Amino acid sequence: MSSPPTRCARPLKGATPVDRRSRIHGVRAVPAAACNGRSVHAEPPAKGRIRQAQEAAILRAAEQVFARCGFAGATMHDIAQAAACPKSTVHYYFGTKEALHRAVLDDILATWLAGTEALLPEADPREALTHYLRHKMQLAFTRPEASQVFANELLHGAPQLSAALQQDLRALVQNKAAVIDGWIAAGRMAPVDSTHLFFSLWAMTQTYADFEVQVAAVLGTARPLPAAAQARAVAHVEQFVLRACGLTA
Repeated sequence: MSSPPTRCARPLKGATPVDRRSRIHGVRAVPAAACNGRSVHAEPPAKGRIRQAQEAAILRAAEQVFARCGFAGATMHDIAQAAACPKSTVHYYFGTKEALHRAVLDDILATWLAGTEALLPEADPREALTHYLRHKMQLAFTRPEASQVFANELLHGAPQLSAALQQDLRALVQNKAAVIDGWIAAGRMAPVDSTHLFFSLWAMTQTYADFEVQVAAVLGTARPLPAAAQARAVAHVEQFVLRACGLTA
């Protein structure tokens, strides 16, 4: 068996483990070598952590390159440079540019939906919705490239994510909408269309990533938005949503 590829540099800021992809539709993170017929043995904990760090660094680099160049304009060479590792390492872990692009999309969707774990029947509606909103707003400010890559995928008809959106995302939204409907039935929040509430939440939060240029121009601030402008945006979105749901103090 060939020796492993050269180790990548320290992951980029905000890197997230590739294993988050499994939260959406069961994608298991394995090196591309496993898809080429090689046997893959269980790795010692230290090597497993190194592998996860390498994959996370490549994912974040690819996210930034795809956002800047689009899928057609991005190259594996550019992504390797952004991740500070050899191009062979990128191919080793993800195989092709198409597979890496899909992995980036899966990671974005899983990361965005991570905040929905707070939406449970026994949870306080105000606290749960606030948790999810803050999670999405933080991602809009810290990972705007993720939103841009995802939006570009949807604008092109979701060629890679169509099945995941129609099956896994739909099932998750149905589940969480049922939780919200339960809160409404119990008189714990005002009546709203629970499914369309998610569309509104996504639109309100992701606009700060997709249209940051416009937001900064209208506010007369620098980019990225300074802390005070971010706090103002978060407070507005929270107040707007909680008021619509009858959850203001």
